[in-house]
Amino acid sequence: MNKSIAAKLTQLSVRLEELNRLLSSESITANLDNYRKLTRERAEIAPVVELYNAYLQSERDIHTAQEMSSDVEMREFADAEIRDAREKLVRFGAELQKQLLPKDPNDERNIFLEIRAGTGGDESALFAGDLFRMYARFAERQRWQIEVISQSPSEAGGYKEIIAKIVGHGAYSKLKFESGGHRVQRVPATETQGRIHTSACTVAVMPEADEIMDVVLNPAELRIDTFRASGAGGQHINKTDSAVRITHLPTGIVVECQDGRSQHKNKAQAMSVLAARIRDKQTQEQQSKQAATRKSLVGSGDRSGRIRTYNFPQGRITDHRINLTLYKIEQIMDGDLNELCSALMSEHQAEQLAAMAE
Repeated sequence: MNKSIAAKLTQLSVRLEELNRLLSSESITANLDNYRKLTRERAEIAPVVELYNAYLQSERDIHTAQEMSSDVEMREFADAEIRDAREKLVRFGAELQKQLLPKDPNDERNIFLEIRAGTGGDESALFAGDLFRMYARFAERQRWQIEVISQSPSEAGGYKEIIAKIVGHGAYSKLKFESGGHRVQRVPATETQGRIHTSACTVAVMPEADEIMDVVLNPAELRIDTFRASGAGGQHINKTDSAVRITHLPTGIVVECQDGRSQHKNKAQAMSVLAARIRDKQTQEQQSKQAATRKSLVGSGDRSGRIRTYNFPQGRITDHRINLTLYKIEQIMDGDLNELCSALMSEHQAEQLAAMAE
């Protein structure tokens, strides 16, 4: 094992002992914020230290078996023990490297999901609707909550644009690689000659920003307009200026929210989306600078690039970033995204490990 990694793991072992002492103190609950902070830290460190102890035990097992192998009668047994312990050593070592990879501070956050129809007219809007259903079904499978913030339905069905908030543990960690261009190849329902059409949508996944810590919104830099909501909603929605449009003057970012009956609720939702968009813009700018020295395989967030193709006639989905093709389009469109998400995360971790090795 690399000396720097071993030193880091030893530090974590010492810190875990210290945390155990602190948390066993009778006065620890006097400061609940500090108690929660230490409990969270212990929950993060404990599995890593447990794995490191298993790694050290495998090293001791190898040493013990090597001493036994000097006895002719015990040699065969000792050799088998050495092989088994070495296999564990390799497995534990690889897992420890993954555990020590830098954590994305946004991984546990809720997200804002934005889907916009692109090239392809009505078919693109229909595909945007299909993508939203796919993510909504995935959220249901994870037992996450999903709330539509804003939507612009298409006359032919689907959406010109839809924005939703997904609330759930680890939502960003599982869906953060979905940002980008999604292309569909299929025969539209309106196509009389059976020709395959190609359409596209863009997807943006943004972590929810902490209201206080992440983005400071200066009221002087905001223009807030209210107007009457359009579409279905009964008499109330047509008689009051409940819809809200907020423009962030320095960046030109505009957010509208009109799904709620209350102007106050619509304003709060719009402010949340605005904060997330500003934060996302800052992140994209930072990633662009980093990409000049090292291009990320799956985390560049370049939305102009095509990241995935959904080919309905062939029943396949191809993720172009990792050259993965799966022939299970019906299951995936019904929200079974685990295999795709896991493959993208594994590729991202492999790149991080390569960076560590450098």
